[in-house]
Amino acid sequence: MKVIGWVERLTPFDRKLLVVVAVLVALSFLLPLRQNAGARVVVSSDDRIVFVASLDKDQRVELDGPLGITILQIENGAARIISSPCSQKICIGMGEARYSGDLLACVPNQLVITIEGNSDGEDAEYDFISR
Repeated sequence: MKVIGWVERLTPFDRKLLVVVAVLVALSFLLPLRQNAGARVVVSSDDRIVFVASLDKDQRVELDGPLGITILQIENGAARIISSPCSQKICIGMGEARYSGDLLACVPNQLVITIEGNSDGEDAEYDFISR
């Protein structure tokens, strides 16, 4: 099927819808550029915080979990898991987390790593404030 034949069969509404969807897809690629770099990494296990550190200081941390030790590396303002005893190593493949709200998880070893705060020190924009 040729592209020209396919476009000719579209109704005016279909063409408008296609343009709107294309614009939304293009804008979705710009969303990560708007995120603020995080200030600290918080590691929790079983709903309790087990480690907190600044993203400014490069370090390697050994985190204990039910399966063994997971190694978290903090470097150049980002955190990533470089070693884990889990079988599929999905947590290692998640890559770096550097923006506020980013999350890394090693589910078999029951570790959740989140990036919090704002590195520029400004107040965060709130979604909702309750009084």
